[in-house]
Amino acid sequence: MTDFKKTDSDGPSLDPTETPDQFETLSPRTRSATANLSSEPGWERATLEKLAFAALDEQKATRRWKTFTRLSWLAFFVVLLWIGLNRGAPATDASVPHTAVIEIKGEITAGADASAEFVNAALRAAFEDEGSKAIVLLINSPGGSPVQAGMMNDEILRLKAKHKKPVYAVVEESCASAAYYIAVSADQIFVDKASIVGSIGVLMDSFGFTGLMDKLGVERRLVTAGENKGFLDPFSAQNDKQRAFAQSMLDQIHQQFINVVKAGRGNRLKETPEMFTGLFWNGQQAVELGLADHLGNLDYVAREVVKVEEIIDYTRRDNVAERLAKKFGAAMGEGAMKAFQSIPALR
Repeated sequence: MTDFKKTDSDGPSLDPTETPDQFETLSPRTRSATANLSSEPGWERATLEKLAFAALDEQKATRRWKTFTRLSWLAFFVVLLWIGLNRGAPATDASVPHTAVIEIKGEITAGADASAEFVNAALRAAFEDEGSKAIVLLINSPGGSPVQAGMMNDEILRLKAKHKKPVYAVVEESCASAAYYIAVSADQIFVDKASIVGSIGVLMDSFGFTGLMDKLGVERRLVTAGENKGFLDPFSAQNDKQRAFAQSMLDQIHQQFINVVKAGRGNRLKETPEMFTGLFWNGQQAVELGLADHLGNLDYVAREVVKVEEIIDYTRRDNVAERLAKKFGAAMGEGAMKAFQSIPALR
């Protein structure tokens, strides 16, 4: 009689009664086949074949899953690339007559949606489109960088002269400081009666910790090459000479702002002693002072002024990939850099 429990020269016994742990690791289907074959001659070979085919099936399934995962990621990145390449494209057929709209919202600063890079690119696309009959700047901003605002103002004036298309500014909640710097480049400014308009001024803000450091017994060790290299360092005392220099620089930038406002508004401006002091007014007061022209919103301007109710948005915004990048690290890095900058920004 043949003993089927004996181990042959090819390997260990596969009898489930002698190797219960190995037997339990097999799939139910394989265990059933093994149990059925154990009562037949040559069952070891048949069992090995079954195990080999099962392993091959598992490898095929794993390869299929890996292939599916890779193709899914590839499709995902292709979609992101497509969105990136089509960022800022109008949602409607731009060949038909329409009113072009460009939003300027939030803080005006480099790298933001309301930056000269994004806004100027949108302006060029809107002006160059043959279907656009006028460009509307839809503004809702408290201000920001005078440099970014100046770049946008210059580009609007250049494109107006080149393409001979009117530009209108429509103010929602706020059009202050650098936002108003941009708005005065428009042919007319429309506001809501409760909008905030003005704040024609410049500021530079920071903090000084010298008194607190003295109380805590902390010594600031700053070594510079150049008398004013540590100018505006928040941990060092500010002298009168440095304060006067900063004030003269702000006064010069302020005068540049005033000149731009006067050039844009012309004789419509009803100057008062407070107009260029940094004060702001509501929309109704702004119209009375000549800081704005009329009350009206975007739909009103498209319908009654441009006479083309079809509106196409040319605003450029971050695409999905850029938003993800900012969310998962880039924004944190940018915030850390800003936190350690000792020289405050102009606004």
